[in-house]
Amino acid sequence: MHIGVVYSRLRVEEKWLFKALESREVSYERLLDSQAILHLDNDNNEWSRFDAIIIRSLSTSRGLSIARVLNSFGIPTINPYSVSEICSDKVATSIALKNASVPQPKSLLAFTVKGAIEAGERLGYPYVLKPVVGSWGRLVSRINDRDAAEAIFEHRDVLGNYQHHIYYLQQLIQKPGRDIRAFVIGNETPVAIYRESEHWITNTALGATATTCEVTKELHDLCQRAATAVGGGVLAVDLLEDPDRGLLINEINHTMEFHSTVPLTGVDIPGMIIEHVRQVSK
Repeated sequence: MHIGVVYSRLRVEEKWLFKALESREVSYERLLDSQAILHLDNDNNEWSRFDAIIIRSLSTSRGLSIARVLNSFGIPTINPYSVSEICSDKVATSIALKNASVPQPKSLLAFTVKGAIEAGERLGYPYVLKPVVGSWGRLVSRINDRDAAEAIFEHRDVLGNYQHHIYYLQQLIQKPGRDIRAFVIGNETPVAIYRESEHWITNTALGATATTCEVTKELHDLCQRAATAVGGGVLAVDLLEDPDRGLLINEINHTMEFHSTVPLTGVDIPGMIIEHVRQVSK
């Protein structure tokens, strides 16, 4: 078996994956996405030497494009393009969860400032505005009243990127100062953590503290349902604890980070990913 690992920057996760490959004596190559060249036909395709590709691109657009082309050649990727496309787009994720009857916060979509203000008032203040594509809690806003809504939506309206003109509004869940990140690898949910913060955004990229979270049967079952809804694979599932509805799926990440989780829990996530790659390789 010969594996390729496509990455943007050598972070601790990539180092651990390389170590896991080496400890299992799996042949592999390191591939910077900035240097990738993909022929859009299948003649003399140099990528055919790989049995599978692990995609660790920091750039969503690069990772999606690489997965799409490689999958068209019949080369498995972790994760497949079909899964990554859904997880990278919050609208697509919401639809997939809805179609699978997986519980999630109420969300509305609008396309003009007027429509977004009306949608927000249907949700009720405060609510959350998120970019359709994004991670690490960037450009996520809590909108407390109409004055804030008008200011933020007017600002978004004059920005040039078309994605700024797609308004994804989500109900603000009164969570207990934390959220849950659970890791799904195939049919397993090996580990989960709480992410705790005094800030309303509980994201470790913004300073939240990680603590261990028990993977109960309820948590495992819900995470597996959510993963199945988007196509399955190697995923990080973010959950919110609603005081009335219980666990809700907030987001699903297709290129997960685990630098906080492995030292905290001792669970060998990199090794489990490599074992999963072995199972899905051609």
